[in-house]
Order: sequence, then structure tokens, then C-alpha cells
Amino acid sequence: MSSPFRVNNPAKQGKPNRYYSNMQEKAVAKEIGGKQTKNSGATLFQKSDVYTDLFNLECKTKTTNSDSISIKREWFEKQIRENIQMGKKYSAIVFNFGPDAPYNENHYIINEQLFLALQEYLKERNS
Repeated sequence: MSSPFRVNNPAKQGKPNRYYSNMQEKAVAKEIGGKQTKNSGATLFQKSDVYTDLFNLECKTKTTNSDSISIKREWFEKQIRENIQMGKKYSAIVFNFGPDAPYNENHYIINEQLFLALQEYLKERNS
């Protein structure tokens, strides 16, 4: 599904990183029925960038279109701490390859345990 918050205008290039992060976070929150965390999770009690009843989501975006992105272990370690702090059971890293279509499609990284549960759910649903 395409969200109206996606950045598709090349004229917007050159904006600060926070501009692109904010746009991605709004799009993710709208798409999943979640809420964007105020100040991108820098508050004392609310962490991560987007949250739902079940999930904390950390959003990562590129400010220019790119064919690759570096994934950092520290992102996952941070999510573990934030899940404990916020009482959330699940988390995901949401990333895209840049602000313009098709680079702005969001992808979700989940851990193996959650993937196996998703796989099981889809098997049951499709049988």
C-alpha cells in the first residue's frame, strides 16, 4: 500500500535528515495503525520511533536513493532494552533505500522467533 506521506518529490532533496526520518515514521505509523513517538523516542518513557500495542519499531531511512543500507547490531540491542522498558514483546527494524519511489518501499526486519510464528500463522491460514 502506498502512503500519502511518502517523499516522491526530488525537489525536496537537501532537507535535513530529520525531515526524511519524520516522513518515514509518519508513513509507517499510518500504514500499521501505530503511533509516531514524540521526538523520535528521545523521551524518558516512550522509546522507538513508532509503536503499537504489540510492537516497537525503529525506522531507518536514507536521505538519497541508494541500492544498499548498512544494518547495525546496536539497533537490535537498543530495541531489546526499549522493549523491556516499554513492556513490549515484539520489535522490528523498518528501513527503506531512499525518499523516492521505488526506493521508499519499507521493509521490516524481525527476529527468527517472530518469523517462525508468522510462518506458522500463514501456514494455518492458507490451509
